[in-house]
Amino acid sequence: MLRRLITAAVLAAATPAFAQQCEVTIGSTDQMTYLQDHISVSRSCKQFTVTLQHTGRMPVEAMGHNLVLSKTSDVQGIATDGIAAGSSNSFLKTGDTRIIAHTRLIGGGESANVTFNVSELSPDENYSYFCSFPGHSVLMKGQIKLVD
Repeated sequence: MLRRLITAAVLAAATPAFAQQCEVTIGSTDQMTYLQDHISVSRSCKQFTVTLQHTGRMPVEAMGHNLVLSKTSDVQGIATDGIAAGSSNSFLKTGDTRIIAHTRLIGGGESANVTFNVSELSPDENYSYFCSFPGHSVLMKGQIKLVD
């Protein structure tokens, strides 16, 4: 009986260590950078939340950042089409079906988050995240990987 109680206690204590992380925080700066170049998304997560923090001081009009998730092959097209959409639309074309998820555009000291369904990601596809503020996607980009 004591052995079962000890085993149950050990398993209960270990559960948080084995729990899947279904969220991440990504920092961004006034130097047009994300502080992380990849995001690992567990296939066991039903939903995944990304929080974007702008650690800089510059206002959204001068150095706004967002985080857009799409297939890697769609990044350039989304960024190009977004320029015409303007800042009021976070430099994203309204109704663009290539966009899986995105945060709003934020300035220094602000944060925003977005949650998406992991089932929208295919293990056979390459995914990226990037900033759609004009010119930023060249430097502000990273990879999203599905992991077990």
